[in-house]
Amino acid sequence: MVVRTARTMILCPAIISLLFAQVTGAGTAPGNSRELFRETAVWTVHLTFGPDQWNAMEPKDSGRGPFGVPGGPRVQGGPVRFGPGMFVAPAFLKDGDQNHDGKLSRDEFRSLAEKWFHEWDKDKSGRLNTDKLRDGLNSAIVPPGMGPGGGGPGPMLQAAPGHRNGVAGAMGIDFKYVHADLEFEGTSLKNVGVRYKGNGTFLQSRSSLKRSLKLELNRYEKDQSFAGVSKINLHNNVTDASWMNEVMSHRLFRDAGVPAPRTAYARVYVTVPGKFDRQYFGLYSIVEDVDKNFGQENFKTRKGAIYKPVTPNLFAYLGDDWSKYTQTYDAKSKLTENQKKRVIDFSLLVTGADDAQFAARLGEFLDLDEFARFVAVEVYLSTLDSILMMGQNFYVYLDPKTDKFQFLPWDLDHSFGQFPMGGSQEQREQLSIRHPWRGDNRFLERVFKVDAFRDLYLRKLDQYSKTIFQPERFHHQVDEIAAAIRPAVQEESDAKLKRFDTVVSGNPVEPAGFGGPPGGGAPPGPAGANVVIIGPDGGRPDGPRFIGPPGFMQPVKPIKGFVDARSKSVADQLTGADAGKTLDGIGFGSPGGPGRLGPGGGPGRFGPGNFLAPAFMAALDADKDGPISHDEFVSGFAKWFDAWDTDQAGALDEEHLRDGINRQFSTNPPTQPGRFPPE
Repeated sequence: MVVRTARTMILCPAIISLLFAQVTGAGTAPGNSRELFRETAVWTVHLTFGPDQWNAMEPKDSGRGPFGVPGGPRVQGGPVRFGPGMFVAPAFLKDGDQNHDGKLSRDEFRSLAEKWFHEWDKDKSGRLNTDKLRDGLNSAIVPPGMGPGGGGPGPMLQAAPGHRNGVAGAMGIDFKYVHADLEFEGTSLKNVGVRYKGNGTFLQSRSSLKRSLKLELNRYEKDQSFAGVSKINLHNNVTDASWMNEVMSHRLFRDAGVPAPRTAYARVYVTVPGKFDRQYFGLYSIVEDVDKNFGQENFKTRKGAIYKPVTPNLFAYLGDDWSKYTQTYDAKSKLTENQKKRVIDFSLLVTGADDAQFAARLGEFLDLDEFARFVAVEVYLSTLDSILMMGQNFYVYLDPKTDKFQFLPWDLDHSFGQFPMGGSQEQREQLSIRHPWRGDNRFLERVFKVDAFRDLYLRKLDQYSKTIFQPERFHHQVDEIAAAIRPAVQEESDAKLKRFDTVVSGNPVEPAGFGGPPGGGAPPGPAGANVVIIGPDGGRPDGPRFIGPPGFMQPVKPIKGFVDARSKSVADQLTGADAGKTLDGIGFGSPGGPGRLGPGGGPGRFGPGNFLAPAFMAALDADKDGPISHDEFVSGFAKWFDAWDTDQAGALDEEHLRDGINRQFSTNPPTQPGRFPPE
């Protein structure tokens, strides 16, 4: 591998140009998957859509609301714009609409305030602090039992049965395949299937052209493939100013012996007659699909089972009926009865066996060596939008030869400690290697107690700390990839190039695509001490901005800075010089410490309440003394009713509620966050 340092990149432009010429497609299409997936290759992709197909690809209203609840918020042409109203408005109606007419009268709205205050005031102190608000909102917005185990992030991220999981899917956003023609580095393929893809990245890029895409080459033309693959994933990297998190993280897993997708890059152009004429959409990463071709490449068989779980309670026993597991495990291959039964049997062991039985039989179901490798890399990367916290973004593979489960990584744009909901920067850099998960995670808790696994895992960490976790390796990879992709980044915009050059040099930048003041700081007004501004809107500077917990959108260290700190922390923890930092509770790295969300904050169940409790506190605590009294709560609701009843109808339907909540907790005029409109 050719290695270039940052200094060489600056002083030797001729060498950089030569390197770039070597790693781009240069007009020669790849003949096989090995040629296709070269991490510094920058291919040229051109998609042509008919106008009707381009329009049809835009997601339409599914009729489902947040978390798959029928009758949730929707507007003509698609699901509602992202904001707190989409989560909270259905809860207002569910708990307050006494006559079931689909709206809240003034009396019903007041009764709702009384009901929530008394239900949330668990200790009957007559006051609601942030903890009570958070737990009450989570109970109201995410009903118990929605998804396995109830509560936790997993149920929030599961869609209605038969639909795509993830936050966008849970909001009712479905993606439809349409017909298009593909030209890949001069090779033409007709009539391929194309749809949008992604969850958080889709929401963040929805108001822009550069959305992630999934290409299914044989969807409409039987047996059509290219370079040995039938599916191509084009990821837009909107959360990653370096375009490298996924590419380098997948490589790290492969370096550790974990089967992981291969990657490359592509300049993507789109033509739609009358709309776009070979329009440059930007630089995308190409990520290998985890499908039967992947199974053949990595396991030498196409018969293995591929699951993509979304749950905070992995391998929880739900009974012997597979239909109760279907949405949670979201199989990506056709399952045999044995492959279904294997999940159920392992779930029964995880849930019901005592410690001795579990330790004795764990190796019958789980490939301990592969899982130790997988977890060692996952923990090093502090990628918390994963099995470690959110219960998503990984595959489980059942090897037909061994009948054991293996784990495969996926969706690593927030790797290298860049998941903003996963504690503070310091916590992510010093994440405990012995207790790396956040909240309750029975599966990991039980596995980490098994001596056979724990010893393997710590040995892998020790081995990798001396080899593939060395910071210099990552620095060299950053510089090499930067040399290859910089021209394509520059072609997108000068602003993106500036951000790119900054993170490549090792310096942090502000999060992209989220509104808010520099550094994600607090807005003005009484909410300032306890909230920050968030709100994905595709990077529009004038888009709505919503408030959330402190620390959520602080700048994060890019790869070079993170690996320097993380490698030292892992090494120190292995020698016993440092214990690392755990992420107990469900906070977001606020100044109060792990699991705290402002004055008196503490651990609690994950959910929208974690975002909204500080906002409710700021809005309803009229005398700013901390807790909210009964009178403050009820009178605050009365002011909300008057402000949200914009047409003076004397009742609030779901649209009134949603729009009022979004305005109330937005930094845009006419109000400041947490302040009532002028009386």
